Amino acid sequence: MTKYIFVTGGVTSSLGKGIIAASLAKLLQSRGLKVTIQKFDPYINVDPGTLNPYEHGECFVTEDGAETDLDLGHYERFLNIFTSQANNVTTGRIYQTVINQEREGAYLGKTVQVIPHITDEIKRRMLLIGDTGKYDIVITEIGGTVGDIESLPFVEAVRQLQWEMEEEDCLVIHLTLIPYLKAAKELKTKPTQHSVKLMSENGVHPDIIVCRTERSLNQELRKKIALFCNVKTEAVIEAMDASSIYEVPLKMLNEGLDVIVLKKLKINGYSAPELGKWKEFLDKLKYPSGKVTIGLIGKYIELQDAYKSILESFVHAGAINECKVQIVNVHSEFITEENVAEKLGNLDGLLVAPGFGKRGVEGKIFAVQYAREKKLPFFGICLGMQMAAIEFARNILNLKDAHSTEMDENTSNPVIDLMEEQKSVTTKGGTMRLGSYPCELKSGTLANEIYGQSLISERHRHRWEFNNAYLDRFEKAGMIASGKNPATGLVEIIELKDHPFFIGVQYHPELKSTVENPQPIFVDFIKAARLFSQTKASEKG
Repeated sequence: MTKYIFVTGGVTSSLGKGIIAASLAKLLQSRGLKVTIQKFDPYINVDPGTLNPYEHGECFVTEDGAETDLDLGHYERFLNIFTSQANNVTTGRIYQTVINQEREGAYLGKTVQVIPHITDEIKRRMLLIGDTGKYDIVITEIGGTVGDIESLPFVEAVRQLQWEMEEEDCLVIHLTLIPYLKAAKELKTKPTQHSVKLMSENGVHPDIIVCRTERSLNQELRKKIALFCNVKTEAVIEAMDASSIYEVPLKMLNEGLDVIVLKKLKINGYSAPELGKWKEFLDKLKYPSGKVTIGLIGKYIELQDAYKSILESFVHAGAINECKVQIVNVHSEFITEENVAEKLGNLDGLLVAPGFGKRGVEGKIFAVQYAREKKLPFFGICLGMQMAAIEFARNILNLKDAHSTEMDENTSNPVIDLMEEQKSVTTKGGTMRLGSYPCELKSGTLANEIYGQSLISERHRHRWEFNNAYLDRFEKAGMIASGKNPATGLVEIIELKDHPFFIGVQYHPELKSTVENPQPIFVDFIKAARLFSQTKASEKG
């Protein structure tokens, strides 16, 4: 029978519920249990697909084409398994389902209310993955902070499940903050006490308290928290700041979080944790033998979470290359023809990031031109690939007004154009080309060499594509379409013949990079950047 763990947060947002949930899941998985994680978000958007990255960070796309919360990226990277649409549920999706059912007459004339109708739908979704019988444990992260108005229906649903289930089948972990007051030189437990009190007033009683803290908790403090929060002292877990999110599972292992969970859920006969690969990855991450500096050219660089999967992919690729990857954020809006060399001159590699809209695209094009002409390792993702095509068309094919119809509807050379099936689309949410699609690689190309196979599958999120009417001219001039969708002929990968490493992809390879399986293009890009750095150093002398 599937058992359920709920992870809630208190005191403040951004404490790292997703990382704690993923770390616990990793530990349980390492003991031989089948585990998955789901995220319940309290906002009314049906999904984060229409949100600006500044609002909510990146939008993570699953294999089945769901636009989801970025925490699902952490779940996949830690567990090395795919998530799906069922792993992310929002208030908007819950209400949409209930209202649609009401319109269909499903409630037989009854008044539709938050309790029981909304909470029943929340509970149904919470149990949906567990009902498949595929998992021993389902961990559910509740977004937001206890006390928020929008979180109340989710907290109430957890209360009802706690009441309905056997004690050993349901467990609640509450993540909270223990602030350190520098003037008083002491850690304060009062915010945690109030947070747990608020939860208890809503009828939910945490079984385990995980305390985010900058300073170590002594035994006396743990006893105090346990006494006032009505848990055992062993169930007060210290979660100190870590230098890398990938250290958190080992910190939680040292704290015995997984053992307490197994005890409370009465799961017996589990094996010792097998974390050999994880520790090997951390050793490489901590003790690199080299360093490269990569420029991340983007439009949302003020918010780190806007490019979360890209940054984590660099961590994975750096570790496997035993190389520290130092990221330099460069805002594309401020790159000009005059200052491009100054801004990019000290880099060992250049990644032009995805995005939407015309703001900052000319800066991206100047950055691509610099990388092409200076033989600087280049990697373009989605919009980055499209900018590489536009730059090539303008400066090599001499089509000076070449552009994408996303930015210039009236360009006479639309080398990037709206996909045919997108031309009749009028609604924005969930209507892009989303999810995993196959890509056939041309033999003897860089892409073929990187992947080591002829057919791959990668995830997408776009409306515009390379215009195949220009393909012959591109290939004759040296820009090769090395990857295409076998069914539609859509160009998925472009690369340059006479360049040490120049590749652009229409898909989002960063979405499938994990600790155990780093994404191949990122791995080879870092390898190329390291070679570029070594060559540059030897030339200097």
